[in-house]
Amino acid sequence: MSQESLTSVDEYVRQVSEAAAYLSTRSISSPIGIILGTGLGRLADEIDAVTSVDYEDIPNFPVSTVETHHGKLIFGKLAGKDVIALQGRFHLYEGYSARQITLPVRVMRELGVETILVSNAAGGMNPVYRRGDVMLISDHINLQGVNPLAGQNHDPWGPRFPDMSDPYAEELRQIAREVAREAKIYLQEGVYVAVTGPNLETRAEYRFLRGIGADAVGMSTVPEVIVANHSGAKCVAVSVITDECFPDALEPVSIEDVLAAAGEAEPKLTTIMKGIVARL
Repeated sequence: MSQESLTSVDEYVRQVSEAAAYLSTRSISSPIGIILGTGLGRLADEIDAVTSVDYEDIPNFPVSTVETHHGKLIFGKLAGKDVIALQGRFHLYEGYSARQITLPVRVMRELGVETILVSNAAGGMNPVYRRGDVMLISDHINLQGVNPLAGQNHDPWGPRFPDMSDPYAEELRQIAREVAREAKIYLQEGVYVAVTGPNLETRAEYRFLRGIGADAVGMSTVPEVIVANHSGAKCVAVSVITDECFPDALEPVSIEDVLAAAGEAEPKLTTIMKGIVARL
């Protein structure tokens, strides 16, 4: 193995440690982690914030370049539980590496997070899905061409070959189903496929993605979930279906359309996420 590879992982571990040390005085014991996706930042308004930190003030943290991602890390309480919330995430299409976009997950784990709730906006390819639906992710397909675990493994963080038979913990998904049922929210459940973006897909690509078993498509989440599982954290993730990606009836979609759909569905997502936290 090259000295460059060894230096690279050592440097990454140092970056994570520095960020965690900076935040440790603000953190609380064994908080729950939350990652908020495109147009889904309002759940942060439900958090009784103790303090918030701009990403740009955290050592070694990436800075979100997407205007709909606020770029704040919030410490506080949600449904009576201690939480750390990332209001805004990072993507490969912004030019970051897979390790950079998952650094916040590593930092969360250093701060004692054992459970991570993830949200995203996604295009629905399952023909029964409709704009504004919410989908509980049961499994995923990684078509981003990279893996955040590539390179030398840092053994204290997790095994070289982590198991991914239950990346979205069944026990947490069952809680999500119960919360949705009690709140009378119709909850879809399906497979999420992650692509690089930033463009939306062509008709042929939607046919291909649906053909390999995906129900919804997006540009995030999978790297974070891989790292969380590698480090021993449990995950649950919910997608808001912001557009209908049916090849034979495909219509142009703008970011304004996506944000509008996310905004309409956000109360359902907030209810589900808050309900999960309350039962942990």
